[in-house]
Amino acid sequence: MDASGQPTLDEIEDRFVELVAGRLSRDEADCWAARWVAEDGAVWDDLSWWALNLLYGIDLPAGEKGDYLHDDEQVRAWLAELRRRRAK
Repeated sequence: MDASGQPTLDEIEDRFVELVAGRLSRDEADCWAARWVAEDGAVWDDLSWWALNLLYGIDLPAGEKGDYLHDDEQVRAWLAELRRRRAK
């Protein structure tokens, strides 16, 4: 957490890593991100806000078969994109 009590970009990235590794459920990631997305008065840098909004809703279903709107490949691609943007 940073001085304001908000998660750092490292912590946000860690949620993606844990999700991809199967150590964090999609529901857990969504609930964690929802808290921060909905917080009044929070100020985020663009990259953190982008990443949080990807995590928020990560558990959305894509139909009746139990599939997710965003599959595991998409989640891995988002993690790679987050890392690419951080490296700039």
